[in-house]
Amino acid sequence: MKALTETVLLLLLFSNACDSNICTSRGVTTCQQCLAVDPSCAWCSQEEFGRGGSSTSRCDLKQNLLGEGCREDAVEFPSSTLTVETDDPLSDKASGAGGTVTQVRPQKLSMTLRPGDAKRFTVSVKQVEDYPVDLYYLMDLSFSMKDDLVRLQTLGNELAATMGRTTSNLRMGFGAFVDKTVSPYMYTYPPEAVVNPCWGINQQCQAQFGFKHVLSLTEQVDRFTEEVKKQQVSRNRDAPEGGFDAIMQAVVCKDKIGWRPDASHLLVFTTDAKTHIALDGRIAGIVQPNDGKCYLDDDNNYNKSTVLDYPSLGLMTEKMSENNINLVFAVTSYVVQLYKEYSQLIPGTTVGTLSDDSGNVIQLIEQAYAKIRSKVQLELLGVPEELNLAFNATCLNGEVIPGIRSCSGLKIGDTVSFSVEAQLRGCPKEKSRTFTIKPLGFKDSLEVTVDFACGCACEATAEEDSPLCNNGNGTYECGVCQCHPGHLGPRCECSVEDYRPSDEGNCRPTPDSPICSGRGDCLCGQCSCHSNEFGQVWGKFCECDDFNCLRFKGALCSDHGKCNCGFCQCDAGWKDENCNCTTRTDTCMSSIGLLCSGRGTCECGVCQCTQPGAYGATCEKCPTCPDSCTIKKKCVECQHFKRGQYTDDNSCNRICRDEIQVTDELEFHDRNAVNCSYKDENDCIVHFQYYEDESGKSILFVVKEAECPEGPDILVVLLATAGAILLLGLIGLLIWKLLVTIHDRREFAKFEEERAKAKWDTGNNPLYKGATSTFTNVAYRGN
Repeated sequence: MKALTETVLLLLLFSNACDSNICTSRGVTTCQQCLAVDPSCAWCSQEEFGRGGSSTSRCDLKQNLLGEGCREDAVEFPSSTLTVETDDPLSDKASGAGGTVTQVRPQKLSMTLRPGDAKRFTVSVKQVEDYPVDLYYLMDLSFSMKDDLVRLQTLGNELAATMGRTTSNLRMGFGAFVDKTVSPYMYTYPPEAVVNPCWGINQQCQAQFGFKHVLSLTEQVDRFTEEVKKQQVSRNRDAPEGGFDAIMQAVVCKDKIGWRPDASHLLVFTTDAKTHIALDGRIAGIVQPNDGKCYLDDDNNYNKSTVLDYPSLGLMTEKMSENNINLVFAVTSYVVQLYKEYSQLIPGTTVGTLSDDSGNVIQLIEQAYAKIRSKVQLELLGVPEELNLAFNATCLNGEVIPGIRSCSGLKIGDTVSFSVEAQLRGCPKEKSRTFTIKPLGFKDSLEVTVDFACGCACEATAEEDSPLCNNGNGTYECGVCQCHPGHLGPRCECSVEDYRPSDEGNCRPTPDSPICSGRGDCLCGQCSCHSNEFGQVWGKFCECDDFNCLRFKGALCSDHGKCNCGFCQCDAGWKDENCNCTTRTDTCMSSIGLLCSGRGTCECGVCQCTQPGAYGATCEKCPTCPDSCTIKKKCVECQHFKRGQYTDDNSCNRICRDEIQVTDELEFHDRNAVNCSYKDENDCIVHFQYYEDESGKSILFVVKEAECPEGPDILVVLLATAGAILLLGLIGLLIWKLLVTIHDRREFAKFEEERAKAKWDTGNNPLYKGATSTFTNVAYRGN
């Protein structure tokens, strides 16, 4: 009962504190603590403020402090600000831009943030036309790629012509790889096999190498073809290749490769085999981790192949981001699924299925580049942990998608924007930090400098052992005395020696409660709260702290909020009692651009499928849901005919990412195609085909003309009506004639029947004499 009473009393005390305002409820004693409570709190550093027994708090709302007599110049109230320092307009076209091309706006801004406060700014990104392209072709020259090398020797000019339709400023380069030149990756016996690895199969090929840079990026397409023709295949011992070694060197050796700073960087990686990954080098006794540096010798060969291990996916991702490289995996169907998994871990990577002889590599590169240019995805570099960034994307047609920082389905020349809210959750050790926001694969970026307004200007004039603090018993700072240990009071006038048991009554919420809630000492009738290794203790009776709140997986307030006297105050973007529920929705966005594929709800960043039969991370799998024809019907309506539900609610560009191709009649595809038909609002039958190519790109082939019912022919209708009337008349006459005939026959039959039944009396006419006479021969005897 006693414990219950104390609990109720503590809750009442906390409730009364909250009834005032958040600034006065924390019982802070320093200016810096006050600013950290809430962005609305201010501190009065005026010396005489609140003296004379007044209970006025120095930490309060600014208008309250001014109303209580604090001078304007004594109010510490730093405000959050945002200043755009460089804001050059976006370029329309790369060619003719005088060497300056801008694809991100603004380019530089600075802001000042208080703890808990936030500022919002907008980043605009534009894919300019005719942007320069650097294309480096990195080829696997193991023996199985022999026919691919022969085919590539004829494709140089065609590749340049194809990419020339996209940009007028193209440079091409070439490099090759096999694997590490050490056993067990290479043939070391007999000695002839070192020089000619194909010795055992009676063929000639070049000695095995790790990676060699053959041709720096150049505008001379003939040089590309010339160098490729000089190449020969080699042969390694094990099945996987050393492709990741080659990728790392092609990325970081930017001076030798010739990557231009103002260009799109395409690194095309072609192979038909798996590749070694980090830690595979242990098989050969190579344990030194890859350091991500350039090691090309004078002959442009990778000279650390036998010293450094293969690079990790994380290191490759970091280096490609630093150098703005877009990686294209052009691999055969045997390993395409493996490289698709790699692409999920390496942002900015696309995967295409290479034919057996690399004959379709040009189409793959063209499609990959189009896919890269159709998507803008922001990446963050150097963001401090204490700063929380929340994004809203405004993609095509002004459609706002909350919680994500990417847009897809774009065309060259489209501009998209991202609203960014930066909130400071805590105070770092540094006074300022600079971080970068940039689109993946772009050179252009936004540089943001943040100054952390965590301190007060009056702290610079703090006086240690000040005479104002009872002759040196404390430090005078920002209008108050920070007392030395063992002292208490507004001017440190009380000490441990001045302890009197009679003062303890002012340090208990109830007579039966422990002194200062058991977490402080009663000095001069006031609670001096103990310091605690877990956090801060405060309150009139030391009843509040910032470490006794709900936890999630051991983290206080899930590391996404502040603990305030037993309750979690969640940061922006988080909610729930322990702040473990995110308000983000981008994690629930499916590949078709629908939240949980339209089959569920997004709760705490996770899809809860509500459609019966739906499952998967974004409810994308649903065997019992409508088929692809039903789903794609709405996309045909909005993309081709500009009508329907998706057009009405302006969600067509977000949901429908398929390419529309109008055709006179549907072609036959032996796989990955579905023919569909439906009747539209005009009772016309629309025929279309949903097709996915080998790269996973979806296309909707729509028949140009729908089959609509023809309108009525008036002449035919009139003739038909007249004919029908005439026919009905003839039929009526025939029926009448038939009925009359039947009636007549019945009457005649009845007459005949009556006549047959009639009986007539016979009589002799005495005057009648017959016309013949009969004579009898009396002599006739019958012979």
